[in-house]
Amino acid sequence: MATQPPHPALALLSQAHDPSTASQIFSDSIKHRPLLLRPSSPDPTSATNARSARRSARRKRSLEAYHAFKKTHKSGRSSLTRKPRPLSAKAKRQLGVHDIGEGEKKWGLYTELHQLWCGYMREVLALDDEGKGGQRKLGPDFVGPMVASADFHGAVVRVVRSGCVGRVGIRGIVVKDTKFIFEVVTKGDKLKVLPKEGTVFRVEVPRSGDALGEMVEGQREERLVVEVYGEQFMTSAPDRANKKFKMHIDPGL
Repeated sequence: MATQPPHPALALLSQAHDPSTASQIFSDSIKHRPLLLRPSSPDPTSATNARSARRSARRKRSLEAYHAFKKTHKSGRSSLTRKPRPLSAKAKRQLGVHDIGEGEKKWGLYTELHQLWCGYMREVLALDDEGKGGQRKLGPDFVGPMVASADFHGAVVRVVRSGCVGRVGIRGIVVKDTKFIFEVVTKGDKLKVLPKEGTVFRVEVPRSGDALGEMVEGQREERLVVEVYGEQFMTSAPDRANKKFKMHIDPGL
């Protein structure tokens, strides 16, 4: 039986060392040394698992995006471009959007609003042009339609006639002018709701300054006094601005 030829590395080591030393070096450094090899291609099984994981992740993301789209695009338009629906009148009443809070029922909060209203009415009635060559006769034919179409937010009104005698004499600044009521804040910091139906209001337009104080005898020439019949004012302020009023006598008065 033919003997196996020695390992080439052992033959080379035998030429440089004695046989025992060459055998020890060959055994420790060459024969029992681990050979670490890097694979030339990935494991097919691992590649298949990775592809499956990526496919599952894409499918999951697609489903999540689809459900999110269904929730936010019910009408077929993007929620970023769709305008929010305005609140209905019922929702506004339930939320108290136009209610006046307890901290807002203060006479002092609305004095500046009244001063703005006085300037607004002087401009509407052309009171600033008196004595400058542009004086206009303040007759009922001119003052009536102008006052009837004016905005009363900030006006100081007094109840001079009413179907409820308990309301006669109430005086305050108008803070809310709706179709059927005036809401006024009195000097006692109380909010009063005054229905327009069956009520006559007195409005004072000062030729200068404001009408916050009570009118005394010497101020009659300084203020234009107008009586407003609430039943003829049963429209909201924006609607009155575009409405044409005509002089007529109310048969109920």
